[in-house]
Amino acid sequence: MMDMPSAPDLNSDVAGRTDVYFNRTKAVVQRFGDARVTYAVFLRRPVIAAPRIMLEWLAAMANVRGVQFDVELTHDEGAWVGAGEPLVYITGPFSQLADLETILLQKTGAACVAAHNAYQMALALPKIPFLAMDARHCAGAEMQEMMAYAASVGGQAAQREGAVGFIGNATDATAHFFGAARGFGTMPHALIGYAGSTLRAAEMFHDTFPDVNLTVLVDYFGREVSDALEVCARFPALVANGTLAVRLDTHGGRFLEGLDPAESYAVLERHAPGAIRRYRSDAELRALVGTGVSAAAIWRMREELDAIGASAVKLVVSSGFNVEKCRVMADARAPIDLIGTGSFIPDHWSETYATADIVEYNGAARVKVGREFLLRGKNKP
Repeated sequence: MMDMPSAPDLNSDVAGRTDVYFNRTKAVVQRFGDARVTYAVFLRRPVIAAPRIMLEWLAAMANVRGVQFDVELTHDEGAWVGAGEPLVYITGPFSQLADLETILLQKTGAACVAAHNAYQMALALPKIPFLAMDARHCAGAEMQEMMAYAASVGGQAAQREGAVGFIGNATDATAHFFGAARGFGTMPHALIGYAGSTLRAAEMFHDTFPDVNLTVLVDYFGREVSDALEVCARFPALVANGTLAVRLDTHGGRFLEGLDPAESYAVLERHAPGAIRRYRSDAELRALVGTGVSAAAIWRMREELDAIGASAVKLVVSSGFNVEKCRVMADARAPIDLIGTGSFIPDHWSETYATADIVEYNGAARVKVGREFLLRGKNKP
């Protein structure tokens, strides 16, 4: 986890970042008398429980303020939580909890939704490992930590159901969530531009990191197949021992080398004809036979590698892999060895909003009209 700020910094951080009406509520309660309250924290959509970062922060705040908060987790980490179901009940002095709500919710909602999306992706392709490549899409270190944690929780939930799940991520700082000391990754497009050719970039990388498995990006020059075959010819030993991989990251503005709509249909007709005969939405059809990293593109690359005896070369794919695209790939039986994705970060940020309501004041059940479903046990209507 990230290091917590010192005690004075924690309190000043809360005062400056919380909603003003919570600060003013704190002042009112301090003036007119404290109460012991219970908050129910929930989301409006189904999620996977991922409360650890929030709970660790809450414990740090309790320590700083010299108080005790009683926490009742209604769902274990990694468990499925229904829409509107309380994730956790938090009880303590109103004067010490009122101003914590803003940050508490920030640390809850996005993690739970991202964990759910990671879980769904892993279950859609249960035999394929995933790599979390979310860091570049995050708004700073806090979000980066939260998304890596979420991917690990969602991946572990899927693993309990037999999936391979998320095996790691792309940064050293958050690799510990996956039980690793280091992040995974070889080269970005920038290295290929620097080298001047895909083959030269592969040579430079292998010379610098001879003990690291070589994964080569092949879309920089729009010669995915040609460059992949050239790299295979240059490194026959890596081909033979299975430590060479080709990464497809073709952007959505063009087809993989050698493909067009007609040829994309032909490729799938050879390998997964049923996938293109069923009704499809526009997005599903594009994932099958469209531009970018489609199922047809993956099958075509596999064909070309197998044709030269490079069947041990692995295929790593990235670019737009979310839950829906993973389901399409499963239907097309795409020959994928590893998926790199940042798409478990929700496309619609409004889905991530957690919220909280007080459901008890000094032991008496009380909640705003319409939120009675949040009440505990015997107090439920």
